[in-house]
Formats: sequence, C-alpha cells, structure tokens
Amino acid sequence: MPCLPKVNLTRRVTFSSGHRYWSEGLSEQENKLLFGSSASAFNHGHNYILDVTVAGATNPITGMVVNIKKLDDLIRASVVKPFDLKSLNDEVPEFALNVPTLENLLEVIRQRLADGNNTLSFTTELGGTTTVDLIALRLEEMPTLWATWKSPKMPDQTLTLTRSFEFAAAHRLHLKGLSDEENLRLFGKCNNPTGHGHNYILEVTVTGDLNKETGMIVDLAQLDKIVNREIVDRYDHHFLNSDLSEFKNLPTTTEYVTLEIFKRLKSSLPFTLTSVKLYETARNAFEVRSDDF
Repeated sequence: MPCLPKVNLTRRVTFSSGHRYWSEGLSEQENKLLFGSSASAFNHGHNYILDVTVAGATNPITGMVVNIKKLDDLIRASVVKPFDLKSLNDEVPEFALNVPTLENLLEVIRQRLADGNNTLSFTTELGGTTTVDLIALRLEEMPTLWATWKSPKMPDQTLTLTRSFEFAAAHRLHLKGLSDEENLRLFGKCNNPTGHGHNYILEVTVTGDLNKETGMIVDLAQLDKIVNREIVDRYDHHFLNSDLSEFKNLPTTTEYVTLEIFKRLKSSLPFTLTSVKLYETARNAFEVRSDDF
C-alpha cells in the first residue's frame, strides 16, 4: 500500500477555571516583585478555549485520520473534566507547586494527552489501533491573549505568546511620483484626498526561555508597556501620512505599516519577536514573521 500523506485535524473544547499568581512561600512584597500587577492571593477566572491539533494518515477504509469522537472523549477526560469549574492551584495536582500560567498549562495539557514522543493512540472500530501525532496546542485565556505550543516535529516548533492590541488611525494611499489620475486608477477610493480610517487590530507574538519561578516566557506587563508606548500610543487617532516620520517617504499601505511596526518592535522588545500580524479590516490581514525578515 502506498504511503498516504498526513492530514491535520483540529478539535476545539472550552473550560472555565480559576487560578492565581501567588507563591505561598513568599511575602506579599516578594510576590508583587515576581508577578507584578498579576500578583494576588485570591483567584480570578477565565473561559479558556483549547485547540488540539493532531496529524496522521487517512485510513483508506474509514476515510478518517482518527475518529473525532474518540479524540474529543480523550480531551474531555484528560483536560476538560479535571479543569472545568476548578481552582487550578488547589485542585489540579500539577499546579500544587507550579504557577498555572498559559505556558505551564500547555505543558500539563501536552503531558496529559500524549506520550513522551507526542503521539496519541486509539483503538479503532475495526479492531487494532491507530496512532496520530500531537503537533500543536493553542490555549486562549482571553480574546487578547493566547499561547501556542508546536511539536519538535514541526519546522517552526516553539512556545509562543500572542498579545492583541487595538488602535484607530487614518491614511491615504497616494504616491507623490504619480499624477492624481494615476493615483486614482491605482488606489481607487483609498486615494480619497481627505483620507479614510481603520480600527486596526495588532497581534504581537513573542517567545523566550521559560522562567521557572513565574511560569512565563515573557513579562506580560513589560510587553504591554512597550507595545503601547512604541505603537499604540504613537499610531492611535493619527493620520499616518503626515503624523508619523517613518511614512514621510513611504506609502501607508498596510503592508508597509506592518513592516514598520515589526522593525520598531524588534529593536525595542527585550524578548524574541516571532511575528506581527495587523488586521486592517475583518477581511484583510498582513503578517511579518521573523524567519522571513
């Protein structure tokens, strides 16, 4: 039988949990130094969204990579049931000593779902077993914050954290070297002489080494501070063509805006910048990745 290509399958589940960033062995001041504004001896909760992605060859008889009901049963038994409506610090054994950050949660979920080789095995309805690779996990804590783990079997494997920001700005697509008629033909209504605006959504993805004390790969408060200072506060409610020096000689296409944001953040962030993705509208998004830059 010929070797069949692998197909990726993603299953999404949700669960609600409470957690706290607090070490009982530290003083209040020490906890605040370690966890910053997140430090609290009391729980706060999140509605988590978990995407589990597996890969495997399609069974030539059933036409499935794996029975999705079996995959769903595994995720619900291993993660949803023990986590949902629980205090992670107090009711999940793995977090008795480890802070239940997104980063640590992903590792615990990975260990609960797969073996040491990141594989999952299932019995089939036709007898025997089928094995799939766990290749990615994405865990969303809030619509503005999520983390992703990718298997070492993936070419871009890493643990990343993504933070989402918003700003409103106006621009006009116009090239000084072209006539008004040529600009109008090229850019259409985006060449409106008085400009037009967008509510931009900016996704900043970073990575770094896991800090065992905090359970985080980056200082989230520091990330927020830098992105707000360097991008959001500079761009928000500005006319890009005239208010920002970087666009003095550049067209304000979202491609160029994304590139300029990436360059500015890359030189400002003390962590590794993985990618910048900018949504101009719900239907238009532009991304710059560090491995392509």
